[in-house]
Amino acid sequence: MKAKTSTNEFDVIVIGSGMGGMTTAAALSRLDHKVLLLEQAQTIGGLTHAFTRNGFTWDVGLHYCGTFGHDQLAGRILDWLSGGTIEFRSVGTVYDTLHFPDGFEISVGRPASAYKMELKDRFPDNVAEIDAYFEALLSAEEASHMVGAERAMPEPFRSAHHWWNKRKIQRWCSRTTGEVISELISNPKLAAVLSAQWGTYGGKPKEASFAIHATIMGHYLGGAAYPVGGAAAIARGLIPVIEAAGGSARARTSVSEILLEDGKAIGVRTRSGEEINAPFIVSAIGAGETVKHLLPEEIREQHWACEIATFKPSICHFEVFLGFEGDIARHGATRSNHWFYESWDTNDGIWAAADGGPILMMFVSLPSLKDPAHDPGPSSKHTGEMLVFADWSSVAEFAAEGAAARADKWDAFKQSIESKMMRFFVEKFPALAPLVVFREVGTPLATASFTGHEKGGFYGVETTPRRMLSGALNARTPVPGLFLAGQDVMSPGIAGALSGGMIGAAAIDPRVFQKFR
Repeated sequence: MKAKTSTNEFDVIVIGSGMGGMTTAAALSRLDHKVLLLEQAQTIGGLTHAFTRNGFTWDVGLHYCGTFGHDQLAGRILDWLSGGTIEFRSVGTVYDTLHFPDGFEISVGRPASAYKMELKDRFPDNVAEIDAYFEALLSAEEASHMVGAERAMPEPFRSAHHWWNKRKIQRWCSRTTGEVISELISNPKLAAVLSAQWGTYGGKPKEASFAIHATIMGHYLGGAAYPVGGAAAIARGLIPVIEAAGGSARARTSVSEILLEDGKAIGVRTRSGEEINAPFIVSAIGAGETVKHLLPEEIREQHWACEIATFKPSICHFEVFLGFEGDIARHGATRSNHWFYESWDTNDGIWAAADGGPILMMFVSLPSLKDPAHDPGPSSKHTGEMLVFADWSSVAEFAAEGAAARADKWDAFKQSIESKMMRFFVEKFPALAPLVVFREVGTPLATASFTGHEKGGFYGVETTPRRMLSGALNARTPVPGLFLAGQDVMSPGIAGALSGGMIGAAAIDPRVFQKFR
């Protein structure tokens, strides 16, 4: 089939419209670059998009964010990107409530000094250790930001920066969360509390780099926030910025290949056969997906690409979206999220759903209470989400054979997942459960289909020390004209993708660095 060549002329093409891709596109648009943003799904926004059923609307991937206040870094960046059209509001003093066996419960909130005091009250024999932990968080967060900055730097500045900061980077990035916490904390229950929120970055304590843990935990210390109007408000605020600079955001446009000429990236080819050229190509679909699916064999054989291809995808998950009718706050719902653990071992939270085993960990969020713009209407409609982390092996047989080919068995499997998760929910929220009037289950297969992420790994590549110390996950790739953006060049999650998007933009136009202040 003869290729259809686009007559459009763009300065930059960004592949993938999640938080990272939208950020890169908007940042460059703010600096007068003409950007084309391409998305394979039917909706712009990636995991910040929302969907509606029976009058209920849910976000699929945003539950809360840190540092998004107008006086905080991510908030200032978003204000610049959107012209102040996107607003995040605090979810309250307490943003997470942790539940452990034997009725142990502890609130995580702002300011950090109050949370530290709460920890010291609950663990009076470990006061000095708690102080040491929070000092380690700040130091490790600095090390993580050093790595992030390096990933946008050209040589020889990158090597010089790394040499100067090598000791600090090695100290915090090369060890796991479990290793560092075990070194600092002698009380196993306190250690469990401090590692309980690992689901916010998708890496079990025994596997995830402490630097990633510190980055995510640190960015919540000033409190957590939620976008007014829900996560879809982000795309509504950023797309007009791209279009105002002469660019375009196109949904339902799947890229099949990054085009190269004399070893340089010069454009993309879509699945419909259209070829679109630009001097800069940015992939924000994930480093592994870029290497494995969009680049030719001769590039995939290069050392940097081989290294990226060896990274495992992050964890996947099952999620049940709940619709309520009634006064949910009166029946136990809060703006705070809830983390439930059935064991004091926080590594023991991955649900092997296929074997029928018990749920050991669950995250529950009630987003409609967090959104000041939510109108419950005359029937008092509210939304909830419950999420369990799982292993891809849970759905591997359906992925291999195709769920559609085994529709009856797949439907029965989903029903069993939904039923087990609902039983867990009823046990934890007995007064709230009777108000549920709608529910729908989301699976790792749905995540993989919508995002294109390998094995439904919605947090990008693994969050291990190897990932943090990798020389391959740079915004500036060895292929001239080709750049990476998003979670994989910084850290997992919405704020991480925002930073990774800014780093990708800064690698093309260094003026973007001025906005990190």
